[in-house]
Amino acid sequence: MLMKLPREIAGFDSASAMVVALARFLHGRDTPPLGKPALRVLRPAAMVAARLPLRTREWIYSVFSGAEGRPEPDIAKIDIDAVAGSIAGLYPRRRYPAVVIGSSDGALIHLCAALGVPWLPQTLLLPVRQRGVPPDDPVLAAHAFDSTARAMLDRNPDLVLHHMHDPSQDRLTLRRMAYFRVKRIRLGRAYEKFLAEVLEPGGVILTAECGQRWPTSRIGERHLFQFGAVGGMSPQEYRDGGPRVAGYLHRYGAPVSKWQAPPADGESPEAEWGFEPALHDDLAAFADRHGYRLSRLVFDEPENLSPLIADLYRWWYRQRDLPGDRLLIDSFMLLDPWWTLRTGAVPYWTAFPVQPSLDAVHRYLNSGEQYDYLHLGLFCHGVDSVGIASADQWRELLRRARIAGVFAGVSPNRYPNDPQVFFSYQRAIRAIPHRHPIPKPLPLAAFEKFVRNAPGRYPRVQLHTT
Repeated sequence: MLMKLPREIAGFDSASAMVVALARFLHGRDTPPLGKPALRVLRPAAMVAARLPLRTREWIYSVFSGAEGRPEPDIAKIDIDAVAGSIAGLYPRRRYPAVVIGSSDGALIHLCAALGVPWLPQTLLLPVRQRGVPPDDPVLAAHAFDSTARAMLDRNPDLVLHHMHDPSQDRLTLRRMAYFRVKRIRLGRAYEKFLAEVLEPGGVILTAECGQRWPTSRIGERHLFQFGAVGGMSPQEYRDGGPRVAGYLHRYGAPVSKWQAPPADGESPEAEWGFEPALHDDLAAFADRHGYRLSRLVFDEPENLSPLIADLYRWWYRQRDLPGDRLLIDSFMLLDPWWTLRTGAVPYWTAFPVQPSLDAVHRYLNSGEQYDYLHLGLFCHGVDSVGIASADQWRELLRRARIAGVFAGVSPNRYPNDPQVFFSYQRAIRAIPHRHPIPKPLPLAAFEKFVRNAPGRYPRVQLHTT
């Protein structure tokens, strides 16, 4: 089975990694390191790199993650419908009772795995080769690719471009790559064709709508610039600076003590996670033409789904006489729906290993029955970014397990710069000794009933069914 992403989109990203993980699950496969089985051969190299000095590891991370950047002419002439067709083509061609479309979200991927249905991302990352744009100069970054952006948008009228620049979390990648995140405002031919071919008659199109928003600067028609991103800092701290920002910039030898960003002139759906609502009207018209039902899963922030899906899995396991006493804490693109179900683990997805995510896991554990086992994955973006939670703080979380809590594939001594984690996370999950058969898909009606029967428990999530 060949699972090849189109080269025009970044593989080292939430949307593409989640598509691959879910597509492989629906094919009956696990998720290999970085979504590519061939990359398993790099594990020995990652083990060697992990023993190198920190600055060398940072350089390797920058080169590896930034290598996906495409030349500007390639981005300018991209055909987004061809890209969408390649993404849809990763899924098995069979009839499904539902298809999910919309925001990227790790908890959502576990929901899709439980339901046995595909997910089509609204947002994709087009990586642009970037040189000579310092991470700490967002004003220069904002207009570095104006002509390329205009050409790409003129060729693809179904897109809004969110050029995202985050010098805190993405510092190393920005040395070589700019982040062009594009959001669909119409389905387009490829997605329409896929839905028509695989949805059962009268099936459900479920939109996943994350309401996360962020200040933006309008560069042109359907072209926005976003400074900063969801993680360990607020939008205001990115723009106003402060002791944490000054300390971070000092650690990395930056020539400034705060960032000077283009003035924000509005708020927009957050570049990576937010849902662009213009797509909903096109979906409604398509569903009406083809006799499909259109339902909505609406949530305020990326991690709002995580407690709901964790509780859903625990309930589902116990319906099958499984203990549901093992919590697997995913992190960003580190997730594997296949091994989660094979080991009987309850998935709880975190966007990043930052303080707000850590606090959210604590709140979840405070809200109900405790777990005997905790397994913790930590995505490593290579830098000691503002707001990142320390290894000691995560270690304290693991002590909340009633029997045992362990790091899953990451070395707390090298975190947040541990190149082995991308190869060791899946190995850590496979090391869990318990094995259970992959169950038959959970009916969508069972999920809807589960949500209806928990009024008030998930106040920032709404399910609107038709």
